[in-house]
Amino acid sequence: MIDRLRVIVSSAHPDLVERIKWNAPSFGVGEADRITLGVERRGGVRLVLHRGAKPRSTTGFSFSDDEHLAKWPAPDRGVIVWRELADIERDAASLASLCRRWIAATADDLI
Repeated sequence: MIDRLRVIVSSAHPDLVERIKWNAPSFGVGEADRITLGVERRGGVRLVLHRGAKPRSTTGFSFSDDEHLAKWPAPDRGVIVWRELADIERDAASLASLCRRWIAATADDLI
């Protein structure tokens, strides 16, 4: 399941670089981490959309998850959990679009 997510995320944006960070596959632009994968303790896998390890002001930041794939514990932190590979496959196209839009929405953080 992690391998399938790695393929979907890495193909979502040409500037994404994969590295291991926080003991997990993490994707970013340059040195700025934006998407991190992980294994859920109770089974399944997760994908976290974020703006890096350090908290950033959310003033003026907004992001629209029109398909409601993620749960948003903060305006700039989305978490998606899948329990089955079939669920990842079902969401693959929407997830690739979500990742592309997330990278675009957080591009100002890279400056």
